[in-house]
Amino acid sequence: QIMSEIKIKIEGMSCMHCVGRVKQALGALAGVSEANVEVGSASLKFDEAKLSRQDIEAAIKKAGYKVAAS
Repeated sequence: QIMSEIKIKIEGMSCMHCVGRVKQALGALAGVSEANVEVGSASLKFDEAKLSRQDIEAAIKKAGYKVAAS
């Protein structure tokens, strides 16, 4: 299994509550092995066989935040 690591900039986060929502959204995705979330960004390790960057960005948007262009 090949794990990929990415860092995504996230707009609209302002507090630890936001961090919790994003962490919960990412943790619910099959294939995410590790998610480190802080205000403004998330870095995570995931299995590309199970998940794509688009899936991850969709989960962030569904949680109510905007993915910043990197």
